[in-house]
Amino acid sequence: MRQIVLDTETTGLSAEGGDRIIELGCVELYARKLTGNNLHFYFNPERDSHEDALKVHGISNEFLRDKPKFAQLADEILDYLADAELIIHNAAFDIGFLNKELERVGKKPLKAYVSGVIDTLAMAKEMFPGKRNSLDSLCDRLEVDNSGRTLHGALLDAELLADVYINMTRGQEALLIDAGDAPSNTQTVVVQVNLSQYVLPVLTANAQELAAHEDLLAQLDKSSGGKTVWRQAQAA
Repeated sequence: MRQIVLDTETTGLSAEGGDRIIELGCVELYARKLTGNNLHFYFNPERDSHEDALKVHGISNEFLRDKPKFAQLADEILDYLADAELIIHNAAFDIGFLNKELERVGKKPLKAYVSGVIDTLAMAKEMFPGKRNSLDSLCDRLEVDNSGRTLHGALLDAELLADVYINMTRGQEALLIDAGDAPSNTQTVVVQVNLSQYVLPVLTANAQELAAHEDLLAQLDKSSGGKTVWRQAQAA
């Protein structure tokens, strides 16, 4: 599955009030792996950023003066996002701004071009109820290195969110082997073997394997906030 981790920076907090997108950062995942096929643009928003917004992202109005306008890149952005599943932290905010930009250039809302949206903020609130679930807080909790994040930046934040998402969903990979596109005209032959004549050896794990197993269980337990079945069974 193709997924795009997306983040924006804006001139302020209100898309309906006239605030605009000034930066878009996208990181591509395919089969839960980073591909390096990322997308990153700065835009001339045709207005100045609010003072509070400048303190958050640090992108000056002067820097954006010669950047392209969103309308010039809208088709390229939509081609890149086409049919992908989006992963966004506090998705309503970013989608609201993207929809407003698309509306300005006569395009349909974003949902018409993508396969779906995952909101990692909603996921985090369910996994870690009552805790702070900002991107920085999740990085700290899930041991994602965010030491280079002194200011918000769309591409950097998308890269961090990709790591956070992978950690939050660890253990959800399919446990079955995909047989691939086997020819439909092949005939399956079933051979029955009598195993009663065999004595099957029991292989026990060594100390190193047991330690690695316990370490993996601890990581899964941490990622799920202590909700794993084995911990609940132990508590009972």
